[in-house]
Amino acid sequence: MKNPKITMTVIIALFLSVLNANAFQPGTNSKQTKIQYLSGTGMDDMVEWDFYVSEGRKSGEWTTIGVPSCWEQQGFGAYNYGSDDAKTRAKEYGVYKYNFHAPTDWRNNEVKIVFEGVMTDAEVKINGKLAGEIHQGSFYEFKYAISKLLNYGKENLLEVKVNKVSANESINYAERDADFWVFGGIYRPVYLEILPKEHMERVAIDAKANGKINVDVFTTSKKASSIQMYLSGDKGNKIQDLSVTENKSTSEKWNFSTKANTIKTWNPETPNLYILTIELLNKKNEVLHSLNKRIGFRTVEILEGDGIYVNGERIKFKGVNRHSFHPKSGRTTSKAWSIEQAQQMKDMNMNAVRMSHYPPDVHFLDVCDSLGLFVIDEICTWHNPMLDTKVARKIVKETVVRDVNHPSIILWANGNEQGWNPEVDDDYAKWDIQNREVIHPWSIYKKTNTIHYSHYHSLINDAYSKEKILFPTEFLHGLYDGGHGAGLEDYWNIMWNLPLSAGGFLWDFADEGIERTDRNNEIDLQGNKAADGIVGPYGEKEASYFTIKEIWSPIYIEDRFITNDFNGIFRLENRYHYTNLEKCSMTAKWINFNGPDGKNNPTIISQSEVKLPNLAPSSKGKITVNKPQNWQSTDALHLTATDPYGNEIFTWSYPVSTPKDVSDSKIDYKGSEVITTETKDKQIRIEANHITYRFSRETGMLQEVKKDSTVIPLSNGPIILNQDQKIENLTITPFENKVEITIVYEKTDKSPGWSTVKEYASDIIKWTVHANGLLDLKVKFKGYRNLKGFRGITFSFPEEEVAGMKWLGDGPYRVWRNRMKGTKFQVWENDYNNTITGESCFVYPEFKGFFSGLYWSKLKGKNNNGFTVYCKTPHTYLRMLTPDAPADNKRDKVIPEFPAGDISFVMNIPAIGTKFQYAESTGPHGNPEHYFGNDDDLISLDLTFKF
Repeated sequence: MKNPKITMTVIIALFLSVLNANAFQPGTNSKQTKIQYLSGTGMDDMVEWDFYVSEGRKSGEWTTIGVPSCWEQQGFGAYNYGSDDAKTRAKEYGVYKYNFHAPTDWRNNEVKIVFEGVMTDAEVKINGKLAGEIHQGSFYEFKYAISKLLNYGKENLLEVKVNKVSANESINYAERDADFWVFGGIYRPVYLEILPKEHMERVAIDAKANGKINVDVFTTSKKASSIQMYLSGDKGNKIQDLSVTENKSTSEKWNFSTKANTIKTWNPETPNLYILTIELLNKKNEVLHSLNKRIGFRTVEILEGDGIYVNGERIKFKGVNRHSFHPKSGRTTSKAWSIEQAQQMKDMNMNAVRMSHYPPDVHFLDVCDSLGLFVIDEICTWHNPMLDTKVARKIVKETVVRDVNHPSIILWANGNEQGWNPEVDDDYAKWDIQNREVIHPWSIYKKTNTIHYSHYHSLINDAYSKEKILFPTEFLHGLYDGGHGAGLEDYWNIMWNLPLSAGGFLWDFADEGIERTDRNNEIDLQGNKAADGIVGPYGEKEASYFTIKEIWSPIYIEDRFITNDFNGIFRLENRYHYTNLEKCSMTAKWINFNGPDGKNNPTIISQSEVKLPNLAPSSKGKITVNKPQNWQSTDALHLTATDPYGNEIFTWSYPVSTPKDVSDSKIDYKGSEVITTETKDKQIRIEANHITYRFSRETGMLQEVKKDSTVIPLSNGPIILNQDQKIENLTITPFENKVEITIVYEKTDKSPGWSTVKEYASDIIKWTVHANGLLDLKVKFKGYRNLKGFRGITFSFPEEEVAGMKWLGDGPYRVWRNRMKGTKFQVWENDYNNTITGESCFVYPEFKGFFSGLYWSKLKGKNNNGFTVYCKTPHTYLRMLTPDAPADNKRDKVIPEFPAGDISFVMNIPAIGTKFQYAESTGPHGNPEHYFGNDDDLISLDLTFKF
């Protein structure tokens, strides 16, 4: 566990680093813009305003509401999802009132009121007079100059009428007919800007990787004569004055250039930031207005037929789509929530995020700047019909003007999935001094192909568009437990090695479940529409979280196994874009584990640092792990890599001891107890050390286990899966200290179909009851060269009797055939839960499913009726119960088949699909056919039960 003091220090530092750069004041400066909030700053900081809603809950009377908020989350109005029938949707409006004081000295300033986001149409009045035209569009910052409307030295009345449904039909199609929740209200902060009379309206900055800075200053000041600039560090320490050259100027826009010396560039691995101070001067060189803008020096190039370059390095997006959303507050979020979500993305080794499908809160972009995430910033449109051109031009301007200076943003997206209006594609360049490229997500457009949800074989990239830079802005659509990490290994192996691939963006980051205040705060995910996250509504980590973390690790280690021939060498690749591997660190731990009745914590036998090589990005090399003298007697090797900031990249784990070695060291057959055998009424009854076993005399299947008077309800097994042969004979063989029951099935052909020499063999089950009560089970069955279906055995055990499980193996999450990465080999312990991934409970890891690399498992029963099983056969999967299907089970793509029974031991498991794809379309790991090869020997499952 991480040191909580260190974690808190990091969070506090991040809070400070993402403050609006205009708040940075190296000294008291009355010429800076002042901010006065009329609302709170987010979901955890609201201010009460007077409020009236026209329809729905709490309608028809004046009361109060916290601002900012979505009014549904405050108990007003009615809920709707974007796919709801338009004829029956809620269409309420809300009216807000708030009184604020305007000091007398504001007469000498310019005052503006700023709304960061209102859903949907906003009519703003100050003291009964319109502040400006009604604003349309939910996700865009807008402001009004209100100096002439204020009563100075007195209270002033702010009134805002918000229509949930826009009067502009194209806005409704773009924002309210989309595949996400739609709300109403003033859901982002509201504040006043108090500026000097002579001021800069705004600035747009282009800071290149070579230190060159180009600045547009927008001002209508008649007294302004020139500007001066200086550069400070992100903490406020002044670094250098900048020599400014004036270029083209108009009556409202000046252009200046300069160059900073010895700067450090911005990229996701080293997100170096600076503060550029721009001062507007009069003819006497007196400061009229001062602005501080946080910048990062970086150069973005989209080279046709080549790739996306940032600071001269061709990059690949390891990205995800993200909604601005919190289950308690809807679209109203907070800076702390932005930090938490961005930290989770970075922890998964992601380097990019797409704003889906609208511009986010400003503080999220600030966090991306600080932590280091590439951003695709997007306006909100959804399929057809597109935004009308007039409103689209306004929205593009509002987006770019607000976000232009963020170094994290490297691309603009003109809407989503055919929703773009091509008439405004060129508008981005009007407002963007950096002239970033524009994309059409899911489309072939100009230099890029951002196709959505293409199947694995599409990555062969041999279509007529093969010269385009390929990066799906949505792929491997999550749903319940499917998508995301399931299939990513296969996709990424191609993406990483395909020259024209620029990576991609998974859909999507979090389950968009809302706490319904009209349903006692029940989480509503609209069936299968919003249960598509890598994390749950509150950030609960699902299994794909760790799969992604391993697959997208910037240190790639080839798969390998540790045997007696282990030479200590691991081959690896540096998959960073900017960081030399020698700046990272790695620790090797040789570990032993306790048994089922011991403590969960391992014993570290030996620990050493692994010297990482001087390996440039994209280079391959190798490392050597020191082998202690007794390394072969340890159970496992863990390799933990740490980045230059001390964050864990990933921990890889490698079993050293075999399952048989571990089992043999834990199992004790000693005992001189009397063992008795009785065959009666088609049953075989064997009693040893207070344990009574009952087997079927006809099938040899276990029917009952009783320890003293307690029934242990493991029964009805072993059933050999995918087998229908008849029993040839069953024998009972007593020995002095054990009894064997052997079941032999009729012989069948085990040779390949093309073979001219036929070989026959029988499946065999052998039980051995020992005098001390231990029960061995050895099952031998034919291995097929290739098959569809399961190979293994299964038992019954009632789910209602299960309390939990402790085991040595891969964990703590379940696996699918196409989602094997992300686990760690050690002792784990999970309590029973009935989580339906992405739908209910939200307790992770899920208890039920397939678990890989089983060595032993201790099943905890609710009535002291559990058992321990040791597995001596390598590469065995434990199947623990069957996950419940989601209530809205319309997507069989993400509901894999399970074997009969409840507890199984199998040699192969199924894959899982995505919302739109069957598993077989996600790559080789998704194929339902399993190849075992031509094995001369039967497969042997060797288990020991302790009751």
